[in-house]
Amino acid sequence: MSLFSGLSAFPLTPLLDDAVDERAFAGIIERLADAGVDSITALGSTGSYAYLTVEERARVAALAVEHAGDVPVFVGVGALRTSHVLANVEHAEQAGARGLLLAPMTYQPLTHDDVFELFRSVAERTELPVIVYDNPGTTRFAFTVELYARIAELPGVSAIKIPGAPRDPVDARRHVDTIRAAVPERVTVGISGDAFAAAGLNAGCDSWYSVIGGTLPEPAVAITRAALGGRPHEATAESQRLAPLWALFAEFGGSVRVVAAIAEHLGLAREGCLPLPLRGLAREQRARVVETVTALGLV
Repeated sequence: MSLFSGLSAFPLTPLLDDAVDERAFAGIIERLADAGVDSITALGSTGSYAYLTVEERARVAALAVEHAGDVPVFVGVGALRTSHVLANVEHAEQAGARGLLLAPMTYQPLTHDDVFELFRSVAERTELPVIVYDNPGTTRFAFTVELYARIAELPGVSAIKIPGAPRDPVDARRHVDTIRAAVPERVTVGISGDAFAAAGLNAGCDSWYSVIGGTLPEPAVAITRAALGGRPHEATAESQRLAPLWALFAEFGGSVRVVAAIAEHLGLAREGCLPLPLRGLAREQRARVVETVTALGLV
């Protein structure tokens, strides 16, 4: 099994009094390791990497590796400036990360050449494998298949995280096959966007980079095992069962506020665990989240 296959769980980085809540974060990581996820990706979008200082991110990377046991840890290293990215790479290496997740963050619009040179700078700096993090919903940068292909030729680029897949099985397979045909065989293709995970895995993706897997790992493990175990209908059925949860992700402007509310309800994080100015859900919204996950038997 490839290092970049199966379920990669994306945990929250909970804050307390505007500082990383190290005890809560360590507990979340240990919980994920115990649940049998295939890898843990610290400091992804769910982990609020863009809101943390270089020093905070170094500490989070170290905590993740320390508490993950034998589960491989990948660390997000994206930042606005290449020099800061490289500092994050160094800290991830020192922490013992097994891979790097790199998103092209920006304030000014980035060109394809800008992004290619960013990935080349990282590939030349480290021997750790790199995951291309395509997340236009947060970065406002959209990759093309041609850019995937160009970056995938760089040494060390080992995986691509794509932002969702068509729900129609035929269209999903065509989409994944198009990407696979453009990149070297050594490069895995992973799905993100939890509502699309079953469709992507059933269409041939190697992995699921999962938001919900970082807080409620059991259903994410079940979907992943079913899809990769040749039981596509079972994976689809379980994803459809969770449709009310996916609907809340869409209604509340993304997944992070919803999973923060779940983590706080479970006692995994203190209330108000997101970095300001991000505010958690209002009381009535939190009540709907709790009602939904309780009805689904997830808590």
